Amino acid sequence: MNIKSLLYVLLCGLLFTTPVIAADIATVLSPDGQISFRLFVENHQLYCHASFRNQPVLDNTPVVVSLDGKTLTRDITTGSIKTYTINERYPWLGVHATAVNHCNGVTIPVQHAVAAYTIEVRVFNNGVAFRTIIPGKPEQHRVPDEATVFAIPAGSTLWYHDMEIHYESVHAKKDIAQVQAGEWAAPPATFKLPWGGYASITEADLRNYAGMSLQADGKNGLMIRLPQHQPTSYPYRLRYSAEDTARLKQPAAVTGTITTPWRVVMMGADLGAMVNNDMVHNLCPPPDAALFPQGFKTSWVKPGRAVWKYLDGGGDGTPEVMKKFTDGAAALGFEHNILEGFWSRWSDADIRDLVNYSRQKGVGIWFWKHSKSLRDPKARDSFFRRCHDLGVAGAKIDFFDHEAKEVIDLYQAILKEAAQYKILLDFHGANKPTGQLRTWPNELTLESVKGMESSRLLDRATHETTIPFTRLLAGPAEYTVLHFGERRKNTTWAHQIASAAIVSSPLLTYAAHPENILANPAVEIIKSIPSVWDETIVLPGSAIGELAAFARRKGNTWFVAVMNGVSERSLKISLSFLGKGNYKALVALDDPGNPAAVIMQQEMYKQGDAIILPLQSGGGYIMKLEQ
Repeated sequence: MNIKSLLYVLLCGLLFTTPVIAADIATVLSPDGQISFRLFVENHQLYCHASFRNQPVLDNTPVVVSLDGKTLTRDITTGSIKTYTINERYPWLGVHATAVNHCNGVTIPVQHAVAAYTIEVRVFNNGVAFRTIIPGKPEQHRVPDEATVFAIPAGSTLWYHDMEIHYESVHAKKDIAQVQAGEWAAPPATFKLPWGGYASITEADLRNYAGMSLQADGKNGLMIRLPQHQPTSYPYRLRYSAEDTARLKQPAAVTGTITTPWRVVMMGADLGAMVNNDMVHNLCPPPDAALFPQGFKTSWVKPGRAVWKYLDGGGDGTPEVMKKFTDGAAALGFEHNILEGFWSRWSDADIRDLVNYSRQKGVGIWFWKHSKSLRDPKARDSFFRRCHDLGVAGAKIDFFDHEAKEVIDLYQAILKEAAQYKILLDFHGANKPTGQLRTWPNELTLESVKGMESSRLLDRATHETTIPFTRLLAGPAEYTVLHFGERRKNTTWAHQIASAAIVSSPLLTYAAHPENILANPAVEIIKSIPSVWDETIVLPGSAIGELAAFARRKGNTWFVAVMNGVSERSLKISLSFLGKGNYKALVALDDPGNPAAVIMQQEMYKQGDAIILPLQSGGGYIMKLEQ
């Protein structure tokens, strides 16, 4: 059907297209009717527009997709639109125990002189997503590119960081009009709209394609940029050859059918809606039942807490020292012990001895490995086979630092082969998550954040109150939480303890030496903080870069965790989320006279009680509530 024809689509009263102007293609509504996504043509160019509660979230946004240098999203005609609805729930490892996948979708056939293709759109109650599918024969090798410019409404505030350190930089906060042309923004790029709502731009289900970054156009827009247009990060330049850098700067060809990742705009009226957004993983396929017969409940998929000998002393990397770290993990009730590369100097007998010793204490052993050594399929198979045969639980794979398709393909190969050998994964020096945890439940976490390893980060208070609402919206981050020493910079002990309950991950690695955790007055609270949650509530008063206050539930136990930024403030916390009856509370709060100390209290609370909490600069608070 020609795009100048009027098209009506009806989805059981939920999804419909209205003929606003002759050039409209489709308007797709969310199941609750509050979000609208419109596709239309203007001056021969394809555009989209998104609104939430009748307020713009994306102004008119040119959708630009090209193939072998020829633009596919100009001078198009469209065919008969097909509609569908998804309404499902599935188990999840993260901010809540059950993910909700409810959306209205359309597939739109598009005809262009160069190629016929399909645009697919899904609109959820908390955002919109779209992708392009270009059919191809198995022997075809074609180069896709994109230059869609997400048009952010004037008056919005953007939190973003550049790509120089890849995903390990510090966010800036600017009015969108102040973001200069050419500046880079690593997804997810979170912005607050003039009317008070929030949105964040990222991508989902990145496979067989290059990863995107965003570049400002100086006109309130953020443009999709694939790796051939991106600057090569400093970590990649540092660790790889000039030949590697030059090769990955070349546009990548895709064989056969080209399916772009989903272009995702999460939306929410408040920060709680953003933190609880399931869109990124909803857009990925479920796991292969042959590899994960019970999904996340598959016996060898074991989320949990980890000790790590790297940032807080602990002696040489010997088997005997690592047995002491296993002892510390067991005393804390932690499930994992992550070893850096020193393990490679040990004999198989030493490794087996440590693995067996740790297994008896309920602790799994993880090995660090450089990703470059896994590029060769034989070497990759040899490594994972050896881990399996030695009884190693997981692998920490490091130094990816690039969005090139070659690197994305390596991720997928590692995920698949690790799953075949029942090995869990922690990706470091990594790209942003794109929801692959749903497809590959062994991908417990990715770093892709400036974490506790960064000793030069002076303002950790602002950083740690920013990332829960920016980077973590894409998926879990391996921040390596909680340090009682100098690395905590301008934060208090209570702030650091609270970080373990806020900057959470299915693999929650602690930076502090286990002996220092065990000696801390708050050890009983720390030992009880889980790595995954049944429910998460972002408390009123939370603000990006200023305050992160969460109430989180695991089973019948609630935690209230607060991290403050640099400004002193008073916070009122309502306990209205509690169930009926009285709750015993164990509290860790700041010592006003000593940031390297914590005061422990025991209290009794009930539903409807309120706490008035004074917070010092960089301060914190954590409370465990149980009946």
